[in-house]
Parts: sequence; structure tokens; C-alpha cells
Amino acid sequence: MTGVPAPRSEREARWCGSAEGLRAHSAALLRHAERLRAGAAALDWRGPQAEAFRWRIEALADRCATAADGLARSAEQLDAAVRSR
Repeated sequence: MTGVPAPRSEREARWCGSAEGLRAHSAALLRHAERLRAGAAALDWRGPQAEAFRWRIEALADRCATAADGLARSAEQLDAAVRSR
């Protein structure tokens, strides 16, 4: 006999939807970070201002990746809260 999970309550369904939304935003931020890094690497611009610009773009990409990690962790926490109920 296979175990059939109980239907989700309305609240659990909302939380799962929230977790999925957090994962989607996390993935979008990671894509933004990748595009920023690729764009900065592809620049054909040299000199101190170019390096400063690349540094700022890299810092922004790092911030996007950090935010994405936080959103992914939040989604995991929401999933864990739903499973523990």
C-alpha cells in the first residue's frame, strides 16, 4: 500500500506558493548576476575608469548573488515549516 499525502490546507498551499515565488526570484537574481559579470567581462574598455566600473559591476553582481542565496534559504525554511506541520 502506498501512502497518499493528505491534501494541503489553504495556508500550506499559500506557503508553498510563496516558497516557489522565492525560488523564482532567486533564480532571476542569479541570472542577473551572470549577465552583469558577462557584460563587464566583454567590455572593450581599458584604463582606471574601466577597472573601477568593472569593480562596481562585480560588487553589484555579488549583491544579487547574496540576495539570491537568502531567498533560496527562506524558501527552504518555508518548506520545512510546511513539512513539520
